[in-house]
Amino acid sequence: MTAKIEQLRSKQEDTKSNESPETTFEMTGRVKWFNTVKGFGFLTPNDEPGDIFLHLSCLREAGHEYVAEGVSVTCVVVRRSKGLQAIKVLDIDTSTAVPFEPRVPEKNNVTNHPAVQPQGDFVEVEVKWFDPVKGYGFLTRGDGTQDIFVHMETLRREGALPVQAGQRMKVRIGDSPKGPQVAEIERPE
Repeated sequence: MTAKIEQLRSKQEDTKSNESPETTFEMTGRVKWFNTVKGFGFLTPNDEPGDIFLHLSCLREAGHEYVAEGVSVTCVVVRRSKGLQAIKVLDIDTSTAVPFEPRVPEKNNVTNHPAVQPQGDFVEVEVKWFDPVKGYGFLTRGDGTQDIFVHMETLRREGALPVQAGQRMKVRIGDSPKGPQVAEIERPE
């Protein structure tokens, strides 16, 4: 048994020594799309054709859970058989994000997601996660508190899109049948 293990280790070491190390380089690209459910997305490089594959694990290593469309990401990239792949995020610039235009409700317009009545004062919260593909996410007031549901329609109505994990904001909360939900968002002055 031990001899077989030693043979396998020897073969692995031989294989490793024959492989050439991947060449890495720095690139900046804008988020084409990113889906947290799928766990990946793509960047469009500023100065090269094709796309850069960006995996959620790479984002998490940089302390992020999500990037919005249009956000500029500077990363360390490798060229692999299927194309370019980000292996380390160096910088995220949200100032280039594609702006969401809040929809002004038309007369007699009914949204698919009903609003709730705000209760109490504005409280400071942090975006725990938000997935624009799903159309919702959750906010938190901190450890040991119940999560607060936030729907895309509320964010649009309040002119608060885009949002990203870790972003801070002030909201008024209302009660929905399923628990606390964002009713109103304080606009920055």
